[in-house]
Amino acid sequence: MLQIKSVTCIKQERCLFAALNFSLKSGQIMQLAGPNGAGKTSLLRIIAGFAMPDEGDIFWQQRSIFKCYDEFAAELLFIGHKTGVNNQLTALENVAFWLQINGYDDRQDLYPLLAKMGLVGLEDIPVRMLSAGQQRRVALVRLWLNNAKLWVLDEPFTALDKSGVQFLQQRFVEHLANDGAILLTTHQDLTTQFSNLQTVTLEYRH
Repeated sequence: MLQIKSVTCIKQERCLFAALNFSLKSGQIMQLAGPNGAGKTSLLRIIAGFAMPDEGDIFWQQRSIFKCYDEFAAELLFIGHKTGVNNQLTALENVAFWLQINGYDDRQDLYPLLAKMGLVGLEDIPVRMLSAGQQRRVALVRLWLNNAKLWVLDEPFTALDKSGVQFLQQRFVEHLANDGAILLTTHQDLTTQFSNLQTVTLEYRH
């Protein structure tokens, strides 16, 4: 599904990683590990097509993403350090917007989903007034409102409590069972036993 071929990234004259190769198949979850500064976020941004590698290429279904980006983007859901949530809108307004841009008109399932995410009673409050964990939960609602096959998630568990982390991992299991794929970074251990878990470790380069 996804292939990283001979990818090199140089930032401020420091090589973060060089000639990196790995692949991600449908039904597989992959964790990028390594210390701060090793280039995990830079790699995720390259894989998502937000930045160009200094060398190498990224392939989706055997085609370079830089030559078929529209098709690739339609299959990609990226959630980074910045949540992508409009802080001026409420949680309900943000979710309604995501439903609209993904072609969903029926909103009857909004409240049960917000309840599962621990947001009932907070749905009409501007997101800027919510805690960091609550804002992260609003952003992660997108994992239930998107048909993208590839999820690229940068520290998705940040600011979540144990129940939130477990609930999110249950969603991972569902996505993988539907032939999706997940690439993520996390400083927390995955508590769910994923049969198709792979790890790629980046070393800090001086």
